[in-house]
Amino acid sequence: MAARRAWSAAVVSSVAMLWCLAAPPSGVSLAADVSSATLSAHDVLVSPNLPAVVEAGLTVERRGKQLPAPGTSLELVQDMRVLATAVTDERGMAALRFVPTRRGSQQLIVRTLSGSAVTATAAVTVAVWERRTPILTVEAAALRDPVSGEPSPDAAEELRRMTQFYYNVVYVVAEAGDSGRRLAAGSRMRQWLADHGFPVGYVLVSASPEAFGPKLDELRSAGWTTIKVGVGRTKEFAEVFVQRRLEAVVVPEPAKGEAPRKAKVAKNWKDVRRQL
Repeated sequence: MAARRAWSAAVVSSVAMLWCLAAPPSGVSLAADVSSATLSAHDVLVSPNLPAVVEAGLTVERRGKQLPAPGTSLELVQDMRVLATAVTDERGMAALRFVPTRRGSQQLIVRTLSGSAVTATAAVTVAVWERRTPILTVEAAALRDPVSGEPSPDAAEELRRMTQFYYNVVYVVAEAGDSGRRLAAGSRMRQWLADHGFPVGYVLVSASPEAFGPKLDELRSAGWTTIKVGVGRTKEFAEVFVQRRLEAVVVPEPAKGEAPRKAKVAKNWKDVRRQL
């Protein structure tokens, strides 16, 4: 009997040892078969001294598929100071809440906490603007060549001049699809603007130029009534403003009949300021 008990104990011990060797180490199971992680965030528009919420999304690539990464801690950082923390939900999304103390268009960082199973970082702009400052709304398609993707001549320089003392700028990006695709589109646009020397502004992602209309109504109803002019390439974007009796400028000069009847036309970006 004693020999049988000893044999049973030895079997149990061997099985336990094999399980321990096969099991992944604690805390790295998320990254065990992950090839990369992507973190993106929506820009925020808020008035001074009011709470702001940065929405961020974290995905991981597993076996060729992009999947949400729940249960991961994120932090919002400005000048090495942590402003907020949050944990991603089952959709890989997290809401980082804080009250901005600075005014202007601020570039912040969202990142995974040190020691997380995955590592990722994203830039985000928090636009803390006075409501009385005029806002210039620019369609992203007007900033670059539709074929090469290169910046339109003089666009960055002219926008820098317009935003230096007078306008704040909203960049409108068209991207259909789910929230993950919209997050990624905003991040790509933000990086492209920075790479090509455009002024920092609020990047807003819309499903299409036409779909920006309801968002424009929402912004103006929320008190952003200084959004009075839109500069774009497409007829659909210009019509969003014309239909609301707001000013629209189409650049570059389109083919005859392609601009809405009440929209202004600029031959190039140097001509845009003369049309405002």
